[in-house]
Amino acid sequence: MCSDCQTTDTVIDVRQIAPRMRHPLIFSTFENLGGGECFRIVNDHDPKPLFYQFSAEYPGIFEWTYEQNGPDVWQVRIDRLVA
Repeated sequence: MCSDCQTTDTVIDVRQIAPRMRHPLIFSTFENLGGGECFRIVNDHDPKPLFYQFSAEYPGIFEWTYEQNGPDVWQVRIDRLVA
């Protein structure tokens, strides 16, 4: 867990990013994290399909935590558990 996320993490507001660029940016950000680091994404809908993609591509090395559950804004913290 990245307990210091409140002050040092990256926040990606995908509402401001072209749809075709969202997942590449999110996965690139995750791949550049060290173990114990995290970032947050903000979206206007539940990013559950992204969770399933993370589960397929990074099984066992990430943690997905909903910090805000809509209905207008969804915020998810994604922790990288191991490098």
